[in-house]
Amino acid sequence: MEGGETGEATQSRLRGRAAAKAHATLLLGLALCAVAFWFELGRALGGNGLSWAYVFEWPLLAGFAVYMWWKVIHPTASPPRDKAPRPAVAPEYSGMLAAWQEHQSELAAQRERDESLRASEDDR
Repeated sequence: MEGGETGEATQSRLRGRAAAKAHATLLLGLALCAVAFWFELGRALGGNGLSWAYVFEWPLLAGFAVYMWWKVIHPTASPPRDKAPRPAVAPEYSGMLAAWQEHQSELAAQRERDESLRASEDDR
C-alpha cells in the first residue's frame, strides 16, 4: 500500500467515545453469547435435543458480532486490489468468444429462415 492509502484508512477509523461504545457493545454481546452457549449446552447435555442447535448457533452469532464490530471500527478497510483493469475476456479465450458469437448469429439466422418457411407454408 502507498502512504496515502494507509493514512486514509487510519483517518476513517472509528475513534474516541464512539469506538469505546462499539467495544463495550461487542463485549456485552460476547458475554451474552457465552452465557447463552453455556445455558444451552447444559440443557442439551440434559437431554433436550433442540438445544444442540443453539449450542452451535451461539458461537456463530458471536463470530458474526466480531465481524460486524470490525466493519464498524474499520469502515473503509477492504482487501487490497490490483489497479490494472481486467479484460472482459481472458486473451487466450478471445477466439472462443468470437466463434461462439458467430455460432449464435448462425443459429439466429437459421431460426428466422425456419420461421419464415413455416409462415409461408401456413399461408398456402
